[in-house]
Amino acid sequence: MAPPIHDGGMPRTLQPVLSDADLPVAELWAARIDGELFRLGDCFTPIDEVEQPSHRARAVFSATSDFAAHRGRLIAEQLSAAWIWGATGAPPVRHQFCVAMASRTGRDLPRSISLREVVIEDCDIVILGGCRVTTALRTIIDLARFSETFEGQDARAVSSLMHLSGITLESSVEQMNSRRNLPGKHRAIQRLSRC
Repeated sequence: MAPPIHDGGMPRTLQPVLSDADLPVAELWAARIDGELFRLGDCFTPIDEVEQPSHRARAVFSATSDFAAHRGRLIAEQLSAAWIWGATGAPPVRHQFCVAMASRTGRDLPRSISLREVVIEDCDIVILGGCRVTTALRTIIDLARFSETFEGQDARAVSSLMHLSGITLESSVEQMNSRRNLPGKHRAIQRLSRC
């Protein structure tokens, strides 16, 4: 797939993450079949790109294109954040986002995402590829607090993320204890101790 040509006749480089907003779907799939792109969630990446958390963040946020007015307030969290950090092999079927309580948003969401309003501090958020993502520590704590069963994918994601990030049980417990009235703290500590 030749790089697109801009008005000056010089080739322009491809974006590191491509979606149907960049090129028609048929062209993206043809380039993948030709070995020029590889899949990254619901997006594609040129084969000469080294996959990074910033690439995965951009791929996650491509699911919010129908929700563009609120995109700047969205924060990828839980299993979506775990995939961004490289703790799972595939993105979740339904991406998980949160917004700060003060950033209320409408409920006309695409089916491909879920959204929660949460209490969150700036120190719990990082910017990757221009997208807001919960830190590895916040992701670990949220998965331990909010997963319905904390088995299978959730437990593996937390264990992998702790290993990848070097975050320990002690630092996770210390972080939870520093927050007043944190719901689900005791259950989270029990679950994390199993990891």
